[in-house]
Amino acid sequence: MSNYLFPPPAVAALPIRGQSELFPVNRLFFVGRNYHAHAVEMVGKEVDKANERAFYFTKAPSSLTLSGATIPYPPETQNYHYEMELVVVLGKGGFRVSQEQADDLIYGYACGLDMTRRDLQLVAREKGRPWDLGKDIEDGSICSEIVPMPGKVIESGKIALTVNGETRQNSDVNKLIWNIREIIADLSLYYHLQPGDIIYTGTPEGVGPVKAGDVLSGEVEGVGTVALTIGQPE
Repeated sequence: MSNYLFPPPAVAALPIRGQSELFPVNRLFFVGRNYHAHAVEMVGKEVDKANERAFYFTKAPSSLTLSGATIPYPPETQNYHYEMELVVVLGKGGFRVSQEQADDLIYGYACGLDMTRRDLQLVAREKGRPWDLGKDIEDGSICSEIVPMPGKVIESGKIALTVNGETRQNSDVNKLIWNIREIIADLSLYYHLQPGDIIYTGTPEGVGPVKAGDVLSGEVEGVGTVALTIGQPE
């Protein structure tokens, strides 16, 4: 038996559709501003893909929360936002992989919500500070069950979100600025990607605030749905 001062945290894991085994999660990567219309609503202009590279941020695996949960409205924010995303799940590792090799790393997909303390994120952005307090939030990375699709690259499909039954986001995965092959290949230039890494691929336009009592329901065509209820502040 290992000799720890106190019990270490449990391994973050997600259910897999049709299987009893759980999928152990290693790292959570997030692609920033990967839909032109979302970039416009955030910074007032589209992304110049010819002269810019994709950028990323990470969250702790302990922020992972299963679809269907009720989470408390988080502290130190007055502007808590949803961001609906397609999540790519890696079943194999790779370093400096080509776009042609990227398919081989894919285990499957899930639906995710990247919850954001927008007011804190914007302050950090304006001051040139890290986004951690705005993004790496307890219970702030919501994810559905994983749908195994080994080697499959999703190139299109509706992505949408409702809040209390009202549509807030409605787009298509084919509008990703950097597609799934490009994301995996580019991210593998920075990291030795590992089995268990998951990548939130970005959110379309229509992000906005939620309040206690709101019920969120998102979907990605061909993948599934994700649900979340916002509870009272602690």
